Amino acid sequence: MRLVIWLALRDLLRDRVHLICNVAVLAGVLVPLLVLFGVKNGVYQALIGRLLDNPATMQIDTAGNSAFGEADIAEVRGWPQTAFATLKTRALFDYVNIRAVGGREKREAVLEPTGTGDPILGGAAFGPEDVAISAALADQLRLAVGSEVELVTQADDRPRQLRLTATVRLVAPAERLSGRVVLADIGKLDLIEAFYDSYALPDHGITAGKPLSERSPSFEGMRVFAGSLETVAPLQARIEQRFGLRTEARVAEIESTLALGRNLDLALALTATVAGMGLAASLIFGFWGEVARKRRMIATLGLLGLRPRLVSLFPLIQGFITAVAGLAVSFIAFLLAAAAAERLFGGGIADGGRLVVIGGRDAALICLGTLGFVTAAALFAARAAQRLDPASVLREWS
Repeated sequence: MRLVIWLALRDLLRDRVHLICNVAVLAGVLVPLLVLFGVKNGVYQALIGRLLDNPATMQIDTAGNSAFGEADIAEVRGWPQTAFATLKTRALFDYVNIRAVGGREKREAVLEPTGTGDPILGGAAFGPEDVAISAALADQLRLAVGSEVELVTQADDRPRQLRLTATVRLVAPAERLSGRVVLADIGKLDLIEAFYDSYALPDHGITAGKPLSERSPSFEGMRVFAGSLETVAPLQARIEQRFGLRTEARVAEIESTLALGRNLDLALALTATVAGMGLAASLIFGFWGEVARKRRMIATLGLLGLRPRLVSLFPLIQGFITAVAGLAVSFIAFLLAAAAAERLFGGGIADGGRLVVIGGRDAALICLGTLGFVTAAALFAARAAQRLDPASVLREWS
């Protein structure tokens, strides 16, 4: 075995022109494919990254007037596609005035329900007395995390305002929460709705109105987040089918991005298949031609006592070495091409992303695939070498 390996190496180095030609053919096919694959990964990851950077991409909101209870939201939370879900009060009452405790300046803001696990909060713990506010609202009122704020609500038929105090737990960046928005526990929103419905709230100094014990809480909608981009559409469809209502989500944008990724994969696979067929033909005939050209040498090895199985390893070893050399040259050329592409076009990728991306796992799979492909091409030459009859070949040269 060692003798065959040593002879194959010596022969390959002595006939280095053949090695250089095969390596050039291999690199000529691999380098463009690597660049295309890297660009596809870079562009697609940038598009997906922009969607994932904004958790609201996976948000599903119910539309219209419906009636939901705690059992309904518990059912939705139990679905495998659901990452977070909360009830929503009537849209008529989702505006409040907010100001810092002791401050005079106030702003009108949209009030939305949230809780622990809300992707907008980025995993931050959230209590019933906490609120999260948008960056725009924080800038206008000069609020920061830890600030005490007051949510002020006033109805025309109520003699007093409802004032609720809370602590700013999070200032959400503009890309996550735009405009003037306050995220609060659903309990606070339900309390505000009860105030508008003319119920008495003695704990907040409002004694006039209907007894709160007579109130049956009912919620107009849901605010739901899917666990991944791929589950937004199925979750939206399931909510609409289960409750018979219309919902709003960014499904069209998500589906177009995912479809683009699938189409790019298909186009790359088709290109790689066509290129692979050409490369296979070139390598098969190249290795087979080498065996035909070196028939006398291979026949001599057979006469020296090497079994046909060992003789067949001769082209396989040379094919494997050719593949390793071709991969080394290909990846060096790819890195140079990628650096040039990043320098010329990399500025178009936002947030410091890379234009050409090939991960370690992908690179390992490409190497294994190439080694297997070239070795398989060398099998044809190995079979030809194994079938050689040393006596017949030497008689041709006598």
